Amino acid sequence: MKKALFVVQPDTFRDEEYFEPKKILEDAGVKVITASLKLGEMKGKLGRNTTAEILLQDVKADDFDAIVYIGGGGADTYYANADAFSKPAKEFFADGKITASICIAGIILAGAGVLKGKKATSFIDGKDALLKGGADFTGKSVEIDGNIITANGPTAASDFGKAILEALNL
Repeated sequence: MKKALFVVQPDTFRDEEYFEPKKILEDAGVKVITASLKLGEMKGKLGRNTTAEILLQDVKADDFDAIVYIGGGGADTYYANADAFSKPAKEFFADGKITASICIAGIILAGAGVLKGKKATSFIDGKDALLKGGADFTGKSVEIDGNIITANGPTAASDFGKAILEALNL
């Protein structure tokens, strides 16, 4: 069974960016585990909640086939905890595993240095961070470059989930 790790910030993650790809993957038999900086209930911007089952610092790339960073209004959490969020991205990328982000969460991949020379997209507010991180910012709704999958926001959530599923060869 394939396993994907979804990473959310504790408050105001973007509901659609989390729940739509999660449903697509789970419907295809992928086990989705949620990680964050704390365990327990995480609150979505639109009112839906999820539960973080593993702490981000306890994540081991060997235990998963993909890592998926979810965007949303709590992006300042990403900036304030850059090392905590970027360490797993570096490990997954180095292992050749799917390393994905949607919306503003693309700044994590940029900060981790995994977008150098890669085509990538994000919410427009993240464009400068992606460029600074060496990405070729395309502005597309979903961008796939090797094991990197990025999407620009909530309207791309379903296509983002489908791209991850396809990359998992399911």
